[in-house]
Amino acid sequence: MTGTAGLHGALTRLPAFAGLPQGALEPMPRRGVAHDHVRLLGKGLVARVPRWSQLGLDPIANLEQQATAFRRAAPSGHTPELAAVLPPGPELPMGALVVTEIVGRPPRLPGDMPAIARALAALHALPLPLDGERAPLPAPADPVAATLAQVERQAVWFERAGLAPDALARLGTELEAARAFRCAAPIPITLVGSDVHPGNFLIDDAGKAWFTDLEKAQYGHPAIDLAHASLYTSTMWEREVAAVLAPDEVAAFHEAWEAAVPPALAEAVRPWRQPLRRLTWLRTLSWMARWRVEGAALSPDMPDSLAAHMDAHAVDVLRPEIIGRVAAEWR
Repeated sequence: MTGTAGLHGALTRLPAFAGLPQGALEPMPRRGVAHDHVRLLGKGLVARVPRWSQLGLDPIANLEQQATAFRRAAPSGHTPELAAVLPPGPELPMGALVVTEIVGRPPRLPGDMPAIARALAALHALPLPLDGERAPLPAPADPVAATLAQVERQAVWFERAGLAPDALARLGTELEAARAFRCAAPIPITLVGSDVHPGNFLIDDAGKAWFTDLEKAQYGHPAIDLAHASLYTSTMWEREVAAVLAPDEVAAFHEAWEAAVPPALAEAVRPWRQPLRRLTWLRTLSWMARWRVEGAALSPDMPDSLAAHMDAHAVDVLRPEIIGRVAAEWR
């Protein structure tokens, strides 16, 4: 963000922050594409300021959905707690949330993958609200079909991104396989984080993993979270975290998750785990294809180094050889 005056004005209208000096706001290094973060010095809090909604929501709906996600995830013990909501206004067009600051370091892979698995397990094991009580978080009746529909909407960007013909052919094959997939097993539904790439976690001094970005939280299929946390497209996303997991390291991650959830949930997810890796991977690749075309417009004023990393990652994951290497896991 270009300055903190608007945030300071919005904060100081709340009684809890009435005496907060302007100098207590410390912008944090920008790491993601959709939010700025500002530390409230001496408060143990961070302001989370949206730059845009990755879900296409208006500012009020975006803020309400994110606030609800933080409230509902907090009992897991692995996410920040919501402290305040700053509504959208002239000073702060997208509003902001104030959440507890998680003091920690980026994950080191593969060593911290079991801790990430346990954090996801705590999220997935939370009690499921009744159907009529899940809004405003998305709650598709069939999250597998909903994810495929998302991939179909985003797949138009493959053609627009100027990909190599071999890459397009490989992606077409994978899309056809995703469309043809059927599984007779019941679909387990839990609270899921959705955007659970390892860069969205912090590891505290005790080795506990904290999931910090709940913008895309919804009620969905936990196997999609397991895939997104461990696929190449995700483990290479964040510069400070980047690593490639070996098959045995992915298996150890799954084992840690199964050990931390109720046995019935582990059993229900098992038949979906491998098939949904392809679908989750296509969800990310189609988003990255869009980034190759519209990245600069989607997140303007991004620091040059972060933009360069994102651009390079979008090129890398859509190279024919990388597509083939990842797809070999299920072929």
